Amino acid sequence: MNNKNLMNRAADNIRILAISMVEKAKSGHPGGAMGGADFINVLFSEFLIYDPDQPEWAGRDRFYLDPGHMSPMLYAALTLQGRFSMDDIKQFRQWGSVTPGHPERDLIHGIENSSGPLGQGHAYAAGAAVAEKFLEARLGNTMMQHKIYAYISDGGVQEGISAEVGRLAGTLGLNNLIMFYDSNDVQLSTMCDSVMQEDTAMKYRAWGWNVITINGNDVDEIRKALSDANKEKDRPTLIIGKTIMAKGALKDDGSSYEGSMKTHGAPLGGEAYNNSVRNLGGDADNPFQIFPEVQDLYNTRKEELRKIVAARHAAEAEWAKNNPELNEKFEKWFSSEAPEIDWSGLVQKRDIATRNASAACLELLAEQVPNMIVSSADLSNSDKTDGFLKHTRSLTRNDFGGAFFQAGVSELAMGCMCIGMMLHGGVISAMGTFFVFSDYMKPAIRMAALMKVPVKFVWSHDAFRVGEDGPTHEPVEQEAQIRLMEKLKNHNDEDSVRVFRPADSSETTVCWQLAMENMSTPTALILHDKM
Repeated sequence: MNNKNLMNRAADNIRILAISMVEKAKSGHPGGAMGGADFINVLFSEFLIYDPDQPEWAGRDRFYLDPGHMSPMLYAALTLQGRFSMDDIKQFRQWGSVTPGHPERDLIHGIENSSGPLGQGHAYAAGAAVAEKFLEARLGNTMMQHKIYAYISDGGVQEGISAEVGRLAGTLGLNNLIMFYDSNDVQLSTMCDSVMQEDTAMKYRAWGWNVITINGNDVDEIRKALSDANKEKDRPTLIIGKTIMAKGALKDDGSSYEGSMKTHGAPLGGEAYNNSVRNLGGDADNPFQIFPEVQDLYNTRKEELRKIVAARHAAEAEWAKNNPELNEKFEKWFSSEAPEIDWSGLVQKRDIATRNASAACLELLAEQVPNMIVSSADLSNSDKTDGFLKHTRSLTRNDFGGAFFQAGVSELAMGCMCIGMMLHGGVISAMGTFFVFSDYMKPAIRMAALMKVPVKFVWSHDAFRVGEDGPTHEPVEQEAQIRLMEKLKNHNDEDSVRVFRPADSSETTVCWQLAMENMSTPTALILHDKM
């Protein structure tokens, strides 16, 4: 256990680097990064398991940042790990830099997800937790024994997607998911109590979460909460950290700047910045430095990790030796290569709705792609993703041997969680709903495209006429929106989403074949309900 004074010194080092990035860029969000520095420091220096020499190691713990505006905190902590150089973080928010204003997925630098609208990041984490459970059921604990950590803010808790994710994670009992809620009571343009009066802890307990409330700036309380969360056997854990916005910040006159809305979304500026750096123990004339004792702390952790992962790698090698068939599956699943599928035995009926033809394709995939997860937003028997259920079952909190993810009526969370499954690695995910409900999924679709995650979107009831459901279910304009969305323009563009609208059953088979071969970008299939 590290000395508390040393841990506080390291957190202050993160604060100095964070506010200095923002000050140099003349743009950014310093306050939240200052408040969250204690948690990120304890997590990264004592709990997070990763391989310092193999950043893409499948057995690593994952950390998903939800509030991307708090990127200075993440970049600073990763700099202490040695993932970024001082030159890198000095280029914060500059064109072409590796430290953009909101993080972009970059496993070499330790960034698991690109940051989209608030709430999506922790949904990716929940999806990754599902993937880890799914893979553990097939490969065993030796290969899958890691934790999934998420970091969410007041804004993320307010977003509607948080309720969808909270319900699903609690229902599935994702005890491998540990989320820190940075509760500092300050938003960009108002204080939190003017827009939320709920009991957040009670809300998450009602969803079936283990909830721990702590002083989010106290090393001992953070450490104990993370230890207890790692021991939890049945539930996901929410750590509510009551933190201080802009902890350690001083105004021009030397008085406290803590808890001010003004620190949320703008540089501290002038003497306030200089005073704050000095107050935190730094040199305002040379702020971009790592204190020697902090460097020693992270160097020591790096050597500890090398010993930890060496033992893990040895266990994995022994497992591979004793389980050659499973090891072959493991290597294929994490290779990001397209699965081998024999389509020759699939005979489609003529003159059937393409959603029914898709069901036949999914039935075949359920037999031949053992690492595939298919989901539906409570419409599987209508969007015909239930074809996949012909050869599998729904996954539940007590049985992750199934491969169908029943998401309930939660299109956005379903989309983001399926993206998170693929961000984790080792699985292929597909999801279905009515095409008209793709509007609920637009933020997820866009982020899948930006991150080049090869999820498969299945949208049925492409009604080009007014049917029994009426004009509200006639998604004529949705196709144009999908095709015009960023990176959805050109099938020949390797960065684009492939959008297919098959005309008949034969074309549906070909479209599914192309979708399964595409492992570099998302694919969308738009299906009709009648011939």
